[in-house]
Amino acid sequence: MSNHDDLLEGSLRKRHSVSKLVVHLIFTTKYRRKLFDGQMIAQLRDAFGSAAAKLECEIIEMDGEPDHVHLLVAYPPKLAVSVMVNNLKSVSSRLLRQQNTHLRMQSKTGLLWSRSYFVCSTGGATIETFRAYVQSQSTSD
Repeated sequence: MSNHDDLLEGSLRKRHSVSKLVVHLIFTTKYRRKLFDGQMIAQLRDAFGSAAAKLECEIIEMDGEPDHVHLLVAYPPKLAVSVMVNNLKSVSSRLLRQQNTHLRMQSKTGLLWSRSYFVCSTGGATIETFRAYVQSQSTSD
Protein backbone atom coordinates (compact mmCIF):
# COMPACT_ATOMS: atom_id res chain seq x y z
CA MET A 1 0.00 0.00 0.00
CA SER A 2 1.42 3.41 -0.92
CA ASN A 3 1.50 6.48 1.35
CA HIS A 4 -1.35 7.88 -0.73
CA ASP A 5 -3.46 4.79 0.00
CA ASP A 6 -2.64 5.09 3.73
CA LEU A 7 -3.96 8.65 3.69
CA LEU A 8 -7.23 7.59 2.08
CA GLU A 9 -7.88 4.64 4.40
CA GLY A 10 -11.22 5.04 6.12
CA SER A 11 -12.30 7.77 3.69
CA LEU A 12 -15.85 8.39 2.52
CA ARG A 13 -15.89 7.68 -1.21
CA LYS A 14 -18.57 9.22 -3.41
CA ARG A 15 -18.94 9.34 -7.16
CA HIS A 16 -16.93 12.56 -7.63
CA SER A 17 -15.06 12.96 -4.37
CA VAL A 18 -13.17 11.33 -1.56
CA SER A 19 -13.28 12.90 1.88
CA LYS A 20 -11.99 12.18 5.34
CA LEU A 21 -13.65 14.59 7.75
CA VAL A 22 -13.53 13.52 11.38
CA VAL A 23 -14.43 15.53 14.48
CA HIS A 24 -14.19 14.97 18.20
CA LEU A 25 -17.46 16.00 19.91
CA ILE A 26 -18.21 16.41 23.59
CA PHE A 27 -21.79 16.74 24.85
CA THR A 28 -22.49 17.56 28.50
CA THR A 29 -25.66 16.90 30.43
CA LYS A 30 -27.90 19.82 31.39
CA TYR A 31 -26.40 21.47 34.50
CA ARG A 32 -23.63 18.82 34.37
CA ARG A 33 -25.92 16.41 36.23
CA LYS A 34 -24.31 13.03 36.77
CA LEU A 35 -26.95 10.93 35.00
CA PHE A 36 -25.18 8.18 33.08
CA ASP A 37 -24.12 4.72 34.17
CA GLY A 38 -22.58 2.02 31.97
CA GLN A 39 -25.95 0.76 30.73
CA MET A 40 -27.05 4.27 29.71
CA ILE A 41 -23.74 4.85 27.91
CA ALA A 42 -24.45 1.65 25.92
CA GLN A 43 -27.96 2.93 25.14
CA LEU A 44 -26.49 6.25 24.00
CA ARG A 45 -23.97 4.42 21.81
CA ASP A 46 -26.86 2.65 20.05
CA ALA A 47 -28.87 5.88 19.72
CA PHE A 48 -25.91 7.82 18.30
CA GLY A 49 -25.17 4.97 15.88
CA SER A 50 -28.76 4.95 14.62
CA ALA A 51 -28.88 8.73 14.20
CA ALA A 52 -25.46 8.81 12.52
CA ALA A 53 -26.42 6.16 9.97
CA LYS A 54 -29.37 8.29 8.81
CA LEU A 55 -26.98 11.23 8.35
CA GLU A 56 -24.46 9.09 6.44
CA CYS A 57 -22.02 9.50 9.32
CA GLU A 58 -19.99 6.93 11.19
CA ILE A 59 -19.42 6.84 14.93
CA ILE A 60 -15.79 5.73 15.04
CA GLU A 61 -15.67 5.72 18.83
CA MET A 62 -17.96 6.76 21.68
CA ASP A 63 -17.69 6.63 25.44
CA GLY A 64 -18.50 8.78 28.39
CA GLU A 65 -18.68 9.57 32.05
CA PRO A 66 -21.67 10.30 34.31
CA ASP A 67 -22.03 13.91 33.06
CA HIS A 68 -20.66 13.94 29.50
CA VAL A 69 -19.90 11.86 26.41
CA HIS A 70 -17.13 11.90 23.82
CA LEU A 71 -17.73 10.97 20.20
CA LEU A 72 -15.37 10.56 17.30
CA VAL A 73 -17.45 11.02 14.15
CA ALA A 74 -16.64 10.76 10.45
CA TYR A 75 -19.08 12.80 8.38
CA PRO A 76 -19.73 13.76 4.75
CA PRO A 77 -18.73 17.22 3.49
CA LYS A 78 -22.33 18.16 2.63
CA LEU A 79 -23.36 17.93 6.30
CA ALA A 80 -22.94 20.97 8.55
CA VAL A 81 -21.46 20.04 11.92
CA SER A 82 -24.18 22.02 13.72
CA VAL A 83 -26.90 20.01 11.94
CA MET A 84 -25.13 16.77 12.85
CA VAL A 85 -24.80 17.83 16.50
CA ASN A 86 -28.46 18.88 16.78
CA ASN A 87 -29.61 15.60 15.25
CA LEU A 88 -27.35 13.42 17.42
CA LYS A 89 -28.46 15.25 20.56
CA SER A 90 -32.19 15.23 19.82
CA VAL A 91 -32.37 11.57 18.76
CA SER A 92 -30.24 10.37 21.67
CA SER A 93 -32.19 12.44 24.19
CA ARG A 94 -35.54 11.15 22.98
CA LEU A 95 -34.45 7.50 22.93
CA LEU A 96 -32.68 7.65 26.29
CA ARG A 97 -35.69 9.27 27.98
CA GLN A 98 -37.97 6.58 26.50
CA GLN A 99 -35.75 3.81 27.88
CA ASN A 100 -35.15 5.48 31.28
CA THR A 101 -38.37 7.05 32.51
CA HIS A 102 -36.70 8.35 35.69
CA LEU A 103 -34.81 10.90 33.54
CA ARG A 104 -38.01 12.88 33.01
CA MET A 105 -38.02 13.73 36.71
CA GLN A 106 -34.45 15.09 36.63
CA SER A 107 -35.55 18.47 35.31
CA LYS A 108 -38.73 20.45 34.73
CA THR A 109 -38.01 20.75 31.02
CA GLY A 110 -36.96 17.12 30.54
CA LEU A 111 -33.89 18.24 28.61
CA LEU A 112 -30.99 15.79 28.70
CA TRP A 113 -28.21 17.80 27.03
CA SER A 114 -26.80 21.24 27.64
CA ARG A 115 -27.26 23.55 24.64
CA SER A 116 -23.50 23.93 24.34
CA TYR A 117 -21.04 21.44 22.88
CA PHE A 118 -17.36 21.08 22.07
CA VAL A 119 -16.17 20.22 18.57
CA CYS A 120 -12.62 19.84 17.34
CA SER A 121 -11.29 18.76 13.99
CA THR A 122 -8.98 15.80 14.43
CA GLY A 123 -6.54 17.58 12.12
CA GLY A 124 -3.19 15.86 11.82
CA ALA A 125 -3.64 13.53 14.79
CA THR A 126 -4.19 9.91 13.96
CA ILE A 127 -7.58 8.33 14.48
CA GLU A 128 -5.87 5.85 16.81
CA THR A 129 -4.73 8.70 19.08
CA PHE A 130 -8.26 10.06 19.38
CA ARG A 131 -9.77 6.59 19.65
CA ALA A 132 -7.48 5.79 22.60
CA TYR A 133 -8.41 9.09 24.27
CA VAL A 134 -12.17 8.54 23.86
CA GLN A 135 -11.86 4.94 25.12
CA SER A 136 -10.10 6.25 28.24
CA GLN A 137 -13.16 8.41 29.03
CA SER A 138 -15.40 5.58 30.21
CA THR A 139 -17.75 5.32 33.14
CA SER A 140 -16.75 3.07 35.99
CA ASP A 141 -19.44 0.50 36.71
